[in-house]
Amino acid sequence: MKNITLKLPDAEIIKKYGRKEYFSESHEKDDKTFVEFEIDSCRERRPFLLSRDFALARPSGQKTEPYQGVIYRVVIKNNIVLVEFGEDFYLQHHPTRKYDVSFSFNRVCLKRAHQAIEAASDPSFKKFLFPGSAHRKSIPSSAPLHFFNHKLDEYQRSAVQEILSFRGSPPYVVEGPLCSQKEFKTTIKDWIGSPGSKSDMFRANAAFREIDGVPMDILPSCMYEKDCFGCPSIQELRKFRVILSTFVSSFRLHNEGIVAGHFSHMFLVDASSATEPETMVALANLAGENTAVIVTGASGKHPGWVRSNIAREKGLMRSYFERIRDSQPYRSLHPKFIKQLVDPESKSFDSYSYARES
Repeated sequence: MKNITLKLPDAEIIKKYGRKEYFSESHEKDDKTFVEFEIDSCRERRPFLLSRDFALARPSGQKTEPYQGVIYRVVIKNNIVLVEFGEDFYLQHHPTRKYDVSFSFNRVCLKRAHQAIEAASDPSFKKFLFPGSAHRKSIPSSAPLHFFNHKLDEYQRSAVQEILSFRGSPPYVVEGPLCSQKEFKTTIKDWIGSPGSKSDMFRANAAFREIDGVPMDILPSCMYEKDCFGCPSIQELRKFRVILSTFVSSFRLHNEGIVAGHFSHMFLVDASSATEPETMVALANLAGENTAVIVTGASGKHPGWVRSNIAREKGLMRSYFERIRDSQPYRSLHPKFIKQLVDPESKSFDSYSYARES
């Protein structure tokens, strides 16, 4: 953005755009000053920006180094970005000064994807990446299966039975217009063997995810303190039967000490909408030799926000879901390896989860 005037609202902006019930008295007395950008004028109306990305502001007409600020909040509904700059910016600023502004993204997510690709290069991981084999490690069971969700149709019940019957690679694929997040959580409760409770589940978020964007029914399963989302200690994490997260944020579990193979089952949910390196952040760091991996997605969906033309040309728009779906034994619709769900009223998942057996 060229030759623009910047607004400097104080911390009251938090109360205007945030959920008041989640901000303590200390927030209201905070004397922070933010820089406010209205970004209607940007190409495509709004760049894809997230908290902790960067804003670079240089006084118009000058060739000095730009001042770098950290994006504090993105208010999508109002096309407003709030940025926190250092003291050097505010010392030189005056209300009539014009700026040229650009944005840059935080490389943390890319670094996590790079680490995951390296981890997935281990030869022992080959069968997860390139299944190719129709061999399946089955688990015999004579106990009858009791469903807590009686709304599951015959295809969903069959999928649950198959999920319970194997361990290890290759992954099991669930394809089609998938059920909603709420129905998915109920399905998880079917195969963990009890109705479950909120204390059984933890929702891992990116540290600086906007609390405004977290659904109210999910917040009780999250850890939010000191203006950011936290992650429990390794001792606490081991107590949860189910942990939900986005692909990239799953690195927090690995970083806290959760080892590959800790979870009996891993659901890579809506993997058709993620790039393969993003999917690997979860799979390569947390799947072990005996982990049952379930990959869900829908044909025709592709990863979003692949910004590099070179990456698109080299195949990054093809997801892990699509790549293995087009290989054997999934291509032949072998019932032990793939289940197609047909439900035109359902919606695809937007996260993924893990579960640990008692």
